Amino acid sequence: MKTKLRRSGLKIMSSLIVLLGSLSYIMILAVINGSAGFIAAMGVTVFGATGVAKALGILGLCAEIPLSWGWIIGLAVGSGVIRGGLRYLEQYSNHYIAFKLLAVLRDKIFGALRVLCPAKLESKQKGSIIAMITADIETLEVFYAHTVSPVCIAVLVSLAVILFVGFISSPYLALIALAGSIVIGVVVPVVSSGKLKESGVNYRRGFASFNAYFLDSIKGIKDIVLNNAEEEREKEVDRRSDALLKETKKMKKGIARASAATELIVALFIVAALAAGIALVYINMLDLGKMLIGVVTIFGSFGPVLAVSALPGNLTQTFASGDRVLDLLAEKPAVTPVKNGKTFDYENLNVKEVSFAYEKNAPVLKDVCMHAENGEIVGIVGESGCGKSTLLKLLLRFWEKDGGAIEYNGTDIDEIDSDNLLDNVTMVSQTTYLFDESIEENLLIAKPDATREELETACKRASVHDFIMSLPDGYKTRVGAMGDNLSAGEKQRIGLARAFLKGSRLILLDEPTSNVDPVNEGMILRSLAEQKCEKSIVLVSHRESTMAIADRIYRARDGVMSEVYGHGK
Repeated sequence: MKTKLRRSGLKIMSSLIVLLGSLSYIMILAVINGSAGFIAAMGVTVFGATGVAKALGILGLCAEIPLSWGWIIGLAVGSGVIRGGLRYLEQYSNHYIAFKLLAVLRDKIFGALRVLCPAKLESKQKGSIIAMITADIETLEVFYAHTVSPVCIAVLVSLAVILFVGFISSPYLALIALAGSIVIGVVVPVVSSGKLKESGVNYRRGFASFNAYFLDSIKGIKDIVLNNAEEEREKEVDRRSDALLKETKKMKKGIARASAATELIVALFIVAALAAGIALVYINMLDLGKMLIGVVTIFGSFGPVLAVSALPGNLTQTFASGDRVLDLLAEKPAVTPVKNGKTFDYENLNVKEVSFAYEKNAPVLKDVCMHAENGEIVGIVGESGCGKSTLLKLLLRFWEKDGGAIEYNGTDIDEIDSDNLLDNVTMVSQTTYLFDESIEENLLIAKPDATREELETACKRASVHDFIMSLPDGYKTRVGAMGDNLSAGEKQRIGLARAFLKGSRLILLDEPTSNVDPVNEGMILRSLAEQKCEKSIVLVSHRESTMAIADRIYRARDGVMSEVYGHGK
């Protein structure tokens, strides 16, 4: 499938350059060092040609060169030495900027992800995000270290060469140098970029897609084996790999063709400069010595523009990566966090005629009403897909309601400070994510300064303490990548322990017992019933049995909720 960039290459480049910010002065320093370095490198051959011209002048074949042999040799050797130092400073500056900005970009991406989560990240493949943070960001290093500076250097050096040849040698040779710089440094890159853009974009997006699919395959390897789906999965991995390889070959062939064409064009301009120089000497319009200096200067001037002409091969991928990164940084969150809003200490919750839809004309919730008081358990029961989990997300303002009101202590949720809201309300979702750290460290996310006694109390309430103590390292046991060392039920109970440890006055539980056996379900429900005097609990489940501890029950069906019975009945 063909894919296109949302932005033009010029727009992407300008946006990436804006990110330089306070590092701009280092980039200017890199350009100055790079330009002076290339001129110094050319000085070796130019002063060499000057020596040859001086020798020809002594023989009477051209005008005498006023420089002494000592000066010519000294300048040639000095140019070489200076070139080395300036090259080092240029590369150091470019890579300092590149790696500094890569860190800044990663920080910006993590900041964007934090703002977008959880609503906008539910639809994004995790493998694609990982590819962006790693491969795409690394690709941008090419832009900062090997694109911005070389382009500026090519312009400055080409301008210096044209002026030098025009004044020292011949305006006609200067015109050839100008034409060569434009064709090699502008026309060839533009044409090459146009031909390579599609393959570069397809490669970067195909790479991200393959990353996501392969990561999913690794995460779901147990289910793949249990369902005897290894062969089909392997075929799909091979198909995606072959498609990616096809785009890679296509891109590499395009780069090779562009490189060959560039080398041919350079050779043609060198021949043209030499032929023009000889012709000018033949018709007595140019001195032989000056012709040698001018032609040799032109020969050595194509280095910077060659570097620019070679950029499209890398820039196609850079533009694709930059486009994806800029898309993420420009993406608007589903909800804007409320800063310096109203604060509250939870006492009650009132939901009044709330409606919500993820897409227009496809309502998920319709005029939902419910309320919860401190010290009671409110149950919401209904089939999967009826909007129960969506309502919990609205109560945390992960999404913004389309209509109605959600009030805590009489204050609408849209006016409440976001951090204060999360201090008062916590949710345990159906799937609990555990970091590849110890059980203790995973629990402390909820309350970093919790004591060991508080940890154990929370885990006992979640009916997971005895299991933890049965492990070889107890609370120090590592859970493994993505919690793979634990079962779904064990992870769910640790997630519940987190909620208890945090101590929020309102706990939202989304199917808290869906992955546990009846014995542990009973223990968890009993623990919830014991704690209701301290807090409110909104309990969502598709199981009727889970509602046994509820003081008030609402039944959800097709986005509509109705109260089944109230407190005390």
